[in-house]
Amino acid sequence: MARRADPFSVEITPELIVRAYRAGIFPMAEDADDDDLFWVSPEHRGIMPLDGFHASRSLRKAIRKSSWTIRVDTDWDGVIEGCASVGQDRRTTWINKTIRSVYGALFRQGIAHSVEVWDGEALIGGLYGLAIGAAFFGESMFHRRTDASKMAMAHLVERLNEGGFQLLDTQFLTDHLASLGGIEITRAEYEDRLARALAMDADWTAWDKAR
Repeated sequence: MARRADPFSVEITPELIVRAYRAGIFPMAEDADDDDLFWVSPEHRGIMPLDGFHASRSLRKAIRKSSWTIRVDTDWDGVIEGCASVGQDRRTTWINKTIRSVYGALFRQGIAHSVEVWDGEALIGGLYGLAIGAAFFGESMFHRRTDASKMAMAHLVERLNEGGFQLLDTQFLTDHLASLGGIEITRAEYEDRLARALAMDADWTAWDKAR
């Protein structure tokens, strides 16, 4: 269950979105064709413990042998399009034109980020989210090849650990995320972890600086 408010009646700005995340809520749309957004605050929140990410033996082997490359923040539009695509793993999408616009503005401000998996010059998977304080709010992920989204998540966890992040919020817990070590916590526990993470600083670029 999740608390859900009526559709927004105020202007949706990047600043409003950041305030919402700081308050423990996030926006969604019914589908891509719906112009309205509504607030969501799940009673049980999905998170990925940064010390509890589970990469299976087959995934670790795939990562070691793969010729795919990880890039960060190089194709925001491509990642959004991938996450918004309807396919075998999703029949609809909550990423509407308002979300595309406002999160695009957050990307240009350096608050939203994308992790991308490339096979040569083909974008085959990735994810995006927001970095605020020492919290990262994962929004959505996609894959066009087996294990591509898992590889994106594996890199994200390593990057967040390198940068001193304390919380990786996945909003909801899916079977896919649970297989990687994701868990559910209560809203009260989430709000406590969120407050502590927001009181700290983290560095999204620490991974790049160390290499």
